[in-house]
Amino acid sequence: MSYAYLFEGLKAHYRARGLGYRDVARALKISEATVKRIFSTRDCTLARLEQLCAVVQVDLAELSRSAPRTARLITQLTQEQEQELIDDLRLLIVAVCAMGNMPIDDIVRVYTITKTQCIGLLAKLDRIGFLELQENNRYRLRVARTFQWIPDGPIMRWVKKQAPDYFNYPFVKPGEMMRIVNVRVSKEARVALLARLEQLALEYAEQHNADAWLPLDQRATISLCLAVRPWEPAAFGKLTRTTAS
Repeated sequence: MSYAYLFEGLKAHYRARGLGYRDVARALKISEATVKRIFSTRDCTLARLEQLCAVVQVDLAELSRSAPRTARLITQLTQEQEQELIDDLRLLIVAVCAMGNMPIDDIVRVYTITKTQCIGLLAKLDRIGFLELQENNRYRLRVARTFQWIPDGPIMRWVKKQAPDYFNYPFVKPGEMMRIVNVRVSKEARVALLARLEQLALEYAEQHNADAWLPLDQRATISLCLAVRPWEPAAFGKLTRTTAS
């Protein structure tokens, strides 16, 4: 079935978020060649087209109306905007839920937030440019593929305070893992490893978008923590010579 008039708009959404055919293929767990063929022939099933749209959180109706404006996609909030989220826990919850592609009804069902409150909080997020509130209380994120919280901003400082609760856990169930690998590597190797870790984070984000169309009860909440820094246990430091022998 042909939907040729939609594909240019869909490609514009991908470009706006920095996604290539390989990224889309990885998100949908299909080959890059398959994605290229779909866009070259501009032909696929309706189900596949909806999956392609889900990668960038756009529906067919909106896709047929217009393409996104790259300038409206943000990679980071300001200090003041992050502080606004921290000052209102419900606003932070709704922002995180929006990043998780949760419909309003699911947010209201899971959290002690009324539908009226939720819409009002989404309107605040719309005002700061985090998302776009649309008709029928739907929304679309305005954050780019490379979006991240300010490294030592209000959100990350708040997250660090939650670290004891996060790490005081056995990490032994299926689907869980915690590893600390201590190595000594060159500067060049460290840069390469960081790039690979960044790619891993992006792969998680892409899979998150690809699964957005699934019901909430089929999408488990996963928290991925990537932390890299020069560090050794304090007890080791006490036994370290000030100069190498």
